[in-house]
Parts: sequence; structure tokens; C-alpha cells
Amino acid sequence: MFDFSPEAGLWGLFASAFVSATILPGSSEVVLVGVLAKYPDTFWTAIAVATVGNTLGGVSSYWLGRLLPKKAEGRAIAWVKRYGVWSLLLSWVPVIGDALCVAAGWLRFNAWLCMLLLAVGKLLRYVLIAAGWVWFR
Repeated sequence: MFDFSPEAGLWGLFASAFVSATILPGSSEVVLVGVLAKYPDTFWTAIAVATVGNTLGGVSSYWLGRLLPKKAEGRAIAWVKRYGVWSLLLSWVPVIGDALCVAAGWLRFNAWLCMLLLAVGKLLRYVLIAAGWVWFR
């Protein structure tokens, strides 16, 4: 359908993963499967690129949260207060994941620990999606 090089596909995947982790809409899972369908030998590279892009997008949401005034409050903040920094393992969940990242920044959680937990959650999601695609195709 589309003709693209492996490098172009990986750059597109990175951009899609980054945008998908912000408040902007995106669907990096579809792009990941598209890259794997065209270039299956990029399996681990594609997972790494998607994870890095999505993690950096989540980190940008974290830093935006740090800019919010302290009088803000919401359901995501209450959730993150209740479950702590570990709630960021769910940052990959559509819609609420973005809010969790912003809430973690607003609560001034440790940036390095947040980035690590964001990366772990997002890596696990991409591994499951890619493995599921390979298994069921």
C-alpha cells in the first residue's frame, strides 16, 4: 500500500509514538504494526523506537504538569496521589495515561523515577502488541 524505507518507517513510528503520548491524538500501535508488516526484521528496533518516542512524549506531559498552578485538582491527581509514582506503569492506557503523566509532574514526583516507570510500562505494551501481531498474523 505505502512504499517507505525502513529508516523512514522508524522515523514515522518515533513521531507517531511521541505525539500519541501527549494530549494530541495518535495511534502509534497501528504505525508499529505497519512497520513490522513491511519490515519484520526490524522487530526489536521498532519496539525500541516506539518505546523511546512514547516515553519522551510522556516526559513532555510530565514537564507540562510541572508548569500547572498548584491550585489545580482532578481525578488523575487523586489517582496518582493514592497509588503514587507506580501509577505511571499505566501511562500507556489511552486518555488516562496522558493525565497520569501530567499529574505526576504537577505532584513533583522524581523525574528520573517517573521516566523509568513510563518506559517500563510503554515497553511492555509495545512488546505485547508486536508479539501479538507476529503470533496472530
